[in-house]
Amino acid sequence: MLLCAFFMANAQEKQQITKTGWNFGGLPTITFDSDLGFQYGAMVNVYHYGDGSRFPKYNHSLYFEVSRFTKGSGINRFFYDSDKLIEGLQTSLDLSYLSDQAYDFFGFNGYDAVYQPDWIDQEASAYKTRMYYKYDRKLFWAKLDLQGKLAGNFRWTTGFNFQNFKVDEIDRDKFNKGKDENDKDYLKPIDGLYTIYKNLGIINNEEKDGGFVPTFKAGLVFDTRDNRPNPMKGVWTEAVIEVAPKILGAESYFTRATFIHRQYFTIVPKDLSLVYRLAYQTTLGGDVPFFYKSQVMTSFMTGALSEGLGGGKTVRGILRNRVIGDGFFYGNLEARWKFVHFQFIKNNFYLGLNGFMDFGRITKKVEIPSSIIAANPLLFKSDAEKFHTTYGAGLRIVMNENFVIAVDYGRAMDEQDGKSGMYIGLNYLF
Repeated sequence: MLLCAFFMANAQEKQQITKTGWNFGGLPTITFDSDLGFQYGAMVNVYHYGDGSRFPKYNHSLYFEVSRFTKGSGINRFFYDSDKLIEGLQTSLDLSYLSDQAYDFFGFNGYDAVYQPDWIDQEASAYKTRMYYKYDRKLFWAKLDLQGKLAGNFRWTTGFNFQNFKVDEIDRDKFNKGKDENDKDYLKPIDGLYTIYKNLGIINNEEKDGGFVPTFKAGLVFDTRDNRPNPMKGVWTEAVIEVAPKILGAESYFTRATFIHRQYFTIVPKDLSLVYRLAYQTTLGGDVPFFYKSQVMTSFMTGALSEGLGGGKTVRGILRNRVIGDGFFYGNLEARWKFVHFQFIKNNFYLGLNGFMDFGRITKKVEIPSSIIAANPLLFKSDAEKFHTTYGAGLRIVMNENFVIAVDYGRAMDEQDGKSGMYIGLNYLF
């Protein structure tokens, strides 16, 4: 009752507190992701609002995070974003080291790769190993993006991204430490899907251990959003070409293109909006290494990773990386409602609810010889791919329009995509 009274008293229309100078949003990192487990650590987001004349738009944003997940992943990240560092340019810098002892891999081409949940279910008679759909991955990247104005609401965008991947089989000895062979969680020496793909030659010897991928991109952006963290109206559209040349030790060359359209509609002024995102990404030429096929191109990162399809940043509710190919289409439809506004500790807050439907499918498949498909019916199907669809809801806790704690729960509509996913992190999806 007291909590309800507090919200009712503060839900009345108030003039926002205008923030100036430096503002800190720091939290112990205690979150949850169905694919990664519980996250623990610390993060700090520091904003500089200058004299406050542009609030809630900031002059500088600095984000620091050091955290670990109980399923074996780790995030060490610094992210900087500003349109004041270089006057007239939007500058974003991302330096990250990401480790994942159990990175998800379900094969290529969506439903053409058969998912066998009993093989990872320790209670099922067909159980193989709970790590069947996993491999070990370590990733370092240095990413710099620049955007500048053209005519009207058009901007140019360019940037580079140097990434180094290290890939290996699951470290069985590490997972078995302290366990004997009769332990339920003991991992027996059974090959997982990553190893099987190597043995079949689908993953070739040059890329099986990872590699260095330098990429350069250029494109156009059309942006009429009224607010970057959670727009109530406007359009945000981008078309980008990405090229990975064979330089500095890179092992392969490829070119990819992406087109992303996002649109925002006000239903109730300030409080209720309907938003959607449609995206298409495809390989134009060359060979994208298997470990890079999961990377989803975007001009602005809302989290440490942009991968999929599947998981908390693309199609919520299906298994992470369930839908991987050389080209794909995906979309999100979302209703966002700010149901209460209040002020606390001299900051502006609101609570929001959202309902969503996500979807995606492969549009350009990774070529797998028909002889391999025919010889392995438990792993492959021909022409089974179709739309992967999910639905769900979420909660947002937002401070000063920019610092967003996000909770989303999505359910898959096909058992081949898993059952559901819960994601607790930062920021709106787009």
